[in-house]
Amino acid sequence: MTDVLDDDAIDRAILHYRDHGWARLGSLGSAETMAALRARVDAIMMGEVRYPGLFFQHDSDTGRYEDLSYGQGWQGPSLRYRKVEKLEQDPLFWAWLAQDAFRRVAMRVYAGASSVTLYRAFIMHKHEGGGSPLPWHQDGGNFWGLDRDPVLQIWTAIDDAPEDGACVQVVDRSHLAGLATPLGGVVPEDRLAAVGLAGDVTDPRIVSLPAEAGDVLLLHNHVWHRSGRTRQGQPRRAFSVCYMDGATKCRRRKREPRRFPEIWTSS
Repeated sequence: MTDVLDDDAIDRAILHYRDHGWARLGSLGSAETMAALRARVDAIMMGEVRYPGLFFQHDSDTGRYEDLSYGQGWQGPSLRYRKVEKLEQDPLFWAWLAQDAFRRVAMRVYAGASSVTLYRAFIMHKHEGGGSPLPWHQDGGNFWGLDRDPVLQIWTAIDDAPEDGACVQVVDRSHLAGLATPLGGVVPEDRLAAVGLAGDVTDPRIVSLPAEAGDVLLLHNHVWHRSGRTRQGQPRRAFSVCYMDGATKCRRRKREPRRFPEIWTSS
């Protein structure tokens, strides 16, 4: 893993991310590194590599987001899991998420923070049958149970994600308006309608971000983003990591509050 980003490149990316809610950081992953991550994802989904407490969500049989099931967890070996979380336990994924280029980004975004911690590190997987689409959503709000919303996600294409093959789409600058609802998550139809984005529309505010394996995107947690189905026979795996100001606290009371792994300190 080679860091080819100079400080000017990182500063330009962060400036664009702050203004637009997204930015391209560049191609940081070699073909060998991406192949190793793909193999590790498959081994985890097939149960050949195991870690305690991994979160699994299987894709729906229909390919509809509305038909997803929740709370089922591990359902046996399958290459049709939609999501696998808590991958910070795996040394290959930890090495990727903790690399120096990402440290330099995070410490600039959270300038003044004494440390940067991890909210989640997970694979979003569109299986070779197409997978389910992910509707417009934001990654924050009361559902996350934090005392402040994180603002930085770093997304890596593990497979190619072409424009017609489940690339990320964003609503440019949508993060500037904050959360669509206090709860966060999927943007409701009435909020989409209010800004003219309900249904299958063509709009200049919608920006497609096709990526090749190894490409890295910065995403603001509040930017509206989505992805469709992949091409038949071509799985699309992407690794998404949410970084937080280390002072962020879990607000839940019914169970012991979560503790978040520290990745870097400012010293």
